[in-house]
Amino acid sequence: MRQNDIQKMNSGLPEHSADIRVGRELLQATKPYVEASYVQSWWQVGPTFGLMIAALIAAGVLPWWPLRLVCSLLGALLMVRAFITFHDYLHGAILKDSRAAYWLFHIYSVFVLTPTRSWSASHNYHHGHVGQISGASVGAFPLLTTRIWRTSTRWQRLAYRVQRHPLVVLLSYPIVFGLNITLIPLIKSPAQHLDSLVALIAHFGLIGLLWWLGGFSLAFFVVLLPMLVASALGCYLFFAQHSFRRMQIASPEAWTYYRGAMESSSFMRMNRVMQWFTGNIGFHHIHHLNVRIPFYRLPEVMAEIPELQSPLTTTLAPRDIADCFRYALWDEDKQRMVSYREASQQQLSGG
Repeated sequence: MRQNDIQKMNSGLPEHSADIRVGRELLQATKPYVEASYVQSWWQVGPTFGLMIAALIAAGVLPWWPLRLVCSLLGALLMVRAFITFHDYLHGAILKDSRAAYWLFHIYSVFVLTPTRSWSASHNYHHGHVGQISGASVGAFPLLTTRIWRTSTRWQRLAYRVQRHPLVVLLSYPIVFGLNITLIPLIKSPAQHLDSLVALIAHFGLIGLLWWLGGFSLAFFVVLLPMLVASALGCYLFFAQHSFRRMQIASPEAWTYYRGAMESSSFMRMNRVMQWFTGNIGFHHIHHLNVRIPFYRLPEVMAEIPELQSPLTTTLAPRDIADCFRYALWDEDKQRMVSYREASQQQLSGG
């Protein structure tokens, strides 16, 4: 049978089983879960912020440094959960008409170096372009194909490797939140990013005040350490959910919003404790499919919609963490993520 005949025969076959929902039909199946309860939302948000503030106060006032360390790290985990509630609020998933929530989240945002204007712009761009090849890091880490990599200059390759390096994630507090989200937008467009200026003044003003009141240790345990830990954990979660070994990248012609959600966004398996602290953000494929689903309903959606129960997965296991950083390029020929070494070997072999 000729190749043209095979293609004609295959073109008449359905792309999926008749009873499997995809694309808009799958999105439509998630619509009943969008309605957020104000009572339930405040029940999630209120205790999170209350516990976070209590933990950070304890980290500042307790007399024994090991207890201060424990409370500071607990505060960092609660900051991650608080950030997820803030993230959901900006997506319009929770408390969107609440004035109290508006002030709570906007005050929170300036103290954690996440001014809403620059964060919303870059994050919304990310949601509209997830799973697309890009050398720019607008709202996400850059992602290149092996073909682009082979034609890149030495400096372009260096810049790409630096942006995806584990140290950038580890030091995301000053690099991602301090520079990329807050300072650079302010420098580029001061009039449009006055909230970035407010964030810098509020954040470093708080550090200065704590240092003046109780010395370096007070500023360290209440702000510096929890911000460093929370930023690194949050940034890694974001990195790993869109840069993992088993992810798929569609060609520009075949890319859709729905494929980006289901094939280029991971489900991160965690234990119940970490799932709570990270605000169910591990159910990332569902979040990308429908951003209006409140974070506390994501497990429910996965449990009740069969098409969402077999996602591409990753974990917080050391091997999976190493793989997320190791597999950094998309090979269009092999249709999988590859390492820099694999790309170099293929280039040397003439592949």
